Amino acid sequence: MEFIPFIYDVIDVRSIVNLVDMMILGAMKLHHYIKSSRKVVWMRDVFPVVENWMKEGESFAIAVVVNTWGSSPRAIGSWMVVNKSGELHGSVSGGCVEGAVIDEALKAIENQQPKKLHFGVKDETAWDVGLACGGEIDVFVRPLLSDLSSDQTALKSIKSSLDSKLPFIFTMVLDGPDEFIGQLLVVTEDEDPTDTPVDHLLHALREKARELLPSHTSDIETFQFLDNKIDLFYKVYLPPLKLIIVGGAHISIALAAYAKVLGYEVYVVDPRGVFGTSARFPEVDGLVNAWPDQGLEQIGLDAHTAIAILSHDPKLDDPALRLALRSKAFYLGALGSRKTQIKRRERLAAEGLEERQLARLHGPIGLDLGGSSPEEIALSIMAEIVSVHSGMSTTS
Repeated sequence: MEFIPFIYDVIDVRSIVNLVDMMILGAMKLHHYIKSSRKVVWMRDVFPVVENWMKEGESFAIAVVVNTWGSSPRAIGSWMVVNKSGELHGSVSGGCVEGAVIDEALKAIENQQPKKLHFGVKDETAWDVGLACGGEIDVFVRPLLSDLSSDQTALKSIKSSLDSKLPFIFTMVLDGPDEFIGQLLVVTEDEDPTDTPVDHLLHALREKARELLPSHTSDIETFQFLDNKIDLFYKVYLPPLKLIIVGGAHISIALAAYAKVLGYEVYVVDPRGVFGTSARFPEVDGLVNAWPDQGLEQIGLDAHTAIAILSHDPKLDDPALRLALRSKAFYLGALGSRKTQIKRRERLAAEGLEERQLARLHGPIGLDLGGSSPEEIALSIMAEIVSVHSGMSTTS
């Protein structure tokens, strides 16, 4: 333990600041690496390819991870698509299982039959695909038919939901009578509940999908249809989480970097042009040089949105808070000491906001991690956002 005093002797304040800056730069580089080199796995990533192949009348199949056990390299709902020429996009395992899945996809295209595949620790490919720790995966392979109206309808529903960034549920029949296996259905959040298909199976699947959509999860549901047992895979696809940062100060730079690493869409709102610049925020999805309330309305607030008010100026903070506290955003936090928070709440209450609305405000913003630098404060804010979204905490 004698080396600890030595370390403290040689590391000065400037070295610590430089170290923290390197951590932030590292986070931004990590995001760039993930963004540029990761294997495409999610439906929204491969869907443009699917859409083009359907338009061109290309014969192809989808492969979807429908179940996992133990250590699995790809999450449930991961996609891969393969056309008759063997061209592939996406991933179901990140390893050698892809080869076997491609072979089965080509067979499915040829014979127009779906098939469920199982890979596990006993397979010879287990070590190569990262399943040697005991993991197992089920992959369902199904041909998609450009001339089949139900497939076209499902893909149109997916495109509509992806474009409008609305949740939707993707379902496939994995087991049951032969004529049911592979039946595909997509139900969107904004779908007309009175729109019911004539086909009795589709009607039953739609009712089950509507029941499961609010779960925001994925699983295999077993239910009875007439005298048949149906195993239905379902995956609820949610739009990407969105973080809106009001104020382009130094904390915001670090917070934006952390959020991008975690896969958030990030927007910065600041009417002061010198703060909200692409040079300061090169990786964000949008910069809005407008008053915060106008900027929030322009970007749009929904249940998948987190808002961090970091300008520390009542002229900017209060208009944003008045709008945000009435929205469906899942998280709202504001920078400032406890004394500042008390005065802020008094102002907002005087302007008509109710106590239940004010109770949604996390202030002082961030979990108490004991840090004080801008980067440490940003880390505490991101930690609180993750905690609230996961249901681990609801108050600051």
